Amino acid sequence: MDYNRITAIVEKYWEGETTLEEEALLREFFSTPHPDLPEALLEAAPMFRYFQQEAVKVLEEPPAKVVPLSASPFRHWMKYAAVLLVAVGIGYALKQQGHRQEQVTIAMKQEELNDPQRALDETKKALQLLAKNLNKGTAKMQKLSYFNDAATLIEGKE
Repeated sequence: MDYNRITAIVEKYWEGETTLEEEALLREFFSTPHPDLPEALLEAAPMFRYFQQEAVKVLEEPPAKVVPLSASPFRHWMKYAAVLLVAVGIGYALKQQGHRQEQVTIAMKQEELNDPQRALDETKKALQLLAKNLNKGTAKMQKLSYFNDAATLIEGKE
């Protein structure tokens, strides 16, 4: 084998530009010892020998035995615990959000009561509504008074 060609392929390998066939050629070349290797190839030889040995080991090893898992319902207990924990966390967060919203509402109401101008405006609105409803009642009473006057005139009591 031409050492110059192997050196060129090793350089391509270091650059990450080799094909799978070239890498297989390098593993095959370095799998046999060469006493007269150039200095540039000596540093790559142990690595490619290792790759070749490991490839042979992988091919020679029998496949690992597959142990079937039992079909126990508690087999995935961590999944169930995680789902439960997430659900509790979401429930707690929603409860805290509602509590915070309630506190904000209370704080806003207290702020409204502490502002004298706002309290005065709210009181004026309430009194105007009350006066309007009382006026409606007074108008009805006035019509009733006219009716009573007419009834007494008809009966001749006056």
